[in-house]
Amino acid sequence: MEPSYLTYLNGVDIAELALTDDETLQAIESSLAAQGRGSCVIEPRVHLAPKAGVDGHFNVLRGAIGAPMDLAGVKVVGDFVDNYKLGLPSELGMLNLFDPRTGVPIAIVNATAITDMRTGAITALGAKHLARKNSKILGHVGARGTAYWNVRLLDKLFDFDEIRVHSARPESRDAFGARLSKDLGKPVRVCDNWKDTVEGADIVVEATRLREPEPMLKTEWIKPGAFVVPYGTMSAVELSLTDIMSKMVVDDWGQCKGGPFGSLRAHVNAGKLSEQTLHAELGQIVAGLKPGRERDDETILFWHRGLSLSDIALGHAMLEKAARLGIGQKLRFH
Repeated sequence: MEPSYLTYLNGVDIAELALTDDETLQAIESSLAAQGRGSCVIEPRVHLAPKAGVDGHFNVLRGAIGAPMDLAGVKVVGDFVDNYKLGLPSELGMLNLFDPRTGVPIAIVNATAITDMRTGAITALGAKHLARKNSKILGHVGARGTAYWNVRLLDKLFDFDEIRVHSARPESRDAFGARLSKDLGKPVRVCDNWKDTVEGADIVVEATRLREPEPMLKTEWIKPGAFVVPYGTMSAVELSLTDIMSKMVVDDWGQCKGGPFGSLRAHVNAGKLSEQTLHAELGQIVAGLKPGRERDDETILFWHRGLSLSDIALGHAMLEKAARLGIGQKLRFH
């Protein structure tokens, strides 16, 4: 048997690649279109809670994308709330990529940055298709790794007049606001409460790290015509949130309809979000099979659980760029 090799991209390699915002958005949008056309396989995520008494678990995401990417992938990413006490991100991950025709390993990729970037890209692309084009005020709650990319990529598309951010810990939200202000080149308003952050915003994103479900985001704060993205692991919204929505969109209904976690888990259990009330998956809208926003007065909700396809697509884009630039290491497989 001939020796075979796979590509390894570590965290330093990922930083050196420096994917642009446009490269990131293009990769994720192409995977959404492929999903909408039905040329993908998505297996619902599964969870592993490795130790009793630890506030955290692993998510295992699995999927495959057809031509031209032609890759299968499995990502394992931790979700450990107290990691900040150790100076670690709450989410650390690895992505394994394979040839879907033979099972031959293609690459191992540090997926910590990929998880943050692809989540922000899904949020931004949801807004591209579902938010009002003249949206000028963003209200964002949460300051974890994905939050930075939410705001960065949303502002790339909308160039907001006002960005409001909030998180539970003052040191976290102050640092978050300062980083965004520096990188975006515009003022960012740091709020000390949910209401001032959310009320009257054109786009509302909830990306919190609650330990238990708690309705912190009040439905009455959402203005008509807003675009709302709640995606915390534990729900931070009221059961009435879905009652005001003109349309409800998800990334993958198969993942959203089951499992113990997710911001709208109670709404699914109560029948408020179902196959009957669901408007579309985002991929169907990107592929042109179903309409996105049709009127400025529509109030629209987008719930994304996180797609293995997004990880695979961004991993593919990084492998392509790494090959062009000569970045990464070759590891012998056998």
